[in-house]
Amino acid sequence: MHKNGFTTTILHSDRRLSVEHGAVHKPIHTSSEFAYADARELAAVFQGKAGFTYGRQGTPTTTALEAKITQMEGGAATVSFATGMASLAAVFSTLLRKGDHLLSSQYVFGNTNSLLGTLIELGVEVTYVDPTDLDQVRAALQPNTRMVFTETIANPGTQLADLAGIGELCRERNLVYVIDNTLTSPWLFQGRSAGASLVMNSLSKYISGHGDALGGAITDTGLYDWASYPNIYDSYRKGPSTGWGLLQVKKKGLRDMGGTLSADSAHRIAIGAETLALRMAAHCSNALALAQMLDAHPGVTKVHYPGLPTHPQHERAAALFGGRFGGLLGIELADGIDCFDFLNHLQIVLNATHLGDTRSLALPAAHTIYYEMGPERRAQMGIADSLIRVSVGIEDQADLLHDFDQALQACMG
Repeated sequence: MHKNGFTTTILHSDRRLSVEHGAVHKPIHTSSEFAYADARELAAVFQGKAGFTYGRQGTPTTTALEAKITQMEGGAATVSFATGMASLAAVFSTLLRKGDHLLSSQYVFGNTNSLLGTLIELGVEVTYVDPTDLDQVRAALQPNTRMVFTETIANPGTQLADLAGIGELCRERNLVYVIDNTLTSPWLFQGRSAGASLVMNSLSKYISGHGDALGGAITDTGLYDWASYPNIYDSYRKGPSTGWGLLQVKKKGLRDMGGTLSADSAHRIAIGAETLALRMAAHCSNALALAQMLDAHPGVTKVHYPGLPTHPQHERAAALFGGRFGGLLGIELADGIDCFDFLNHLQIVLNATHLGDTRSLALPAAHTIYYEMGPERRAQMGIADSLIRVSVGIEDQADLLHDFDQALQACMG
């Protein structure tokens, strides 16, 4: 039987779910409450029957988006959130308890690092480890380890975790394995293929792609049997055990904490997702060409990009991502070039935070998004003071290369 491809599946996802009035897109449902003619049916929905009760726990619009993300990841089910950080906060705070141990990549996004610091204050033990080395990951496991967390490609150093090796280790030890797939997107990589239990995507980034909506999602791959996980509350131990973990994340993260994705943002993200494959192909192509040009430029001392043969995990990236290497890179400037002067000379690239936008964006990483963590943590993550993070957009390639070259030439005198 023929199986439709990635883009075909996403394009036709809504209309295959009985969209109202023959529309091809799920409409924006703005209602906060949902009424039922039969009070018994209302009670049944509260007790677990499929349906809607209150907008904080989801709407038909967010449900349609979740179906798309589940299809993208090849998973079992998805819950959406207001932001990617809300997604991670829901996973960590609802599935971990005081005294548990979380093993995390040491190369995590600055806000994630801050969130893990909060977990530590709440009594969760957190150990940072180099996820590119499976032996280090194995050695850091403890009797109270419940969960292992890593990003696919680190931001902004582009270190690539041993995703498959960690997945096998977690399977052997029956640990929950959480992968942040934001930098790769499901088009380049599905966390399920590496044995992930849960996959987080910041929908604000490549999946939405246009810098006009915030959102996050947690997808349960269906690989982990939550019957063996001790931190599931009794009230959620109903029905097939494979769904208990995500149900707890949803109930606690949405109903109790209110990290709900708006219907308007869900609609924008769903429309953006339709062109994910087309945009990612352009992001990857432009990023590789820019990395190669900068790697040979006298104004740059180092380029961090998995597509370069000199990258420590280049072969791993090529095997995992099918010869594509993502749209984010880091560059370290030559001595004497001020990072701020360089950024100010760029004419096309925007001085802005965010990544995965159609437009190219750049910022001085140590002075902005990683400033709060301090020099010691930055050194551990390999973030030099001169490091520029570049989220490569889909502009015409020749224009991007020229923009970086002219900015470097201006700074080199």
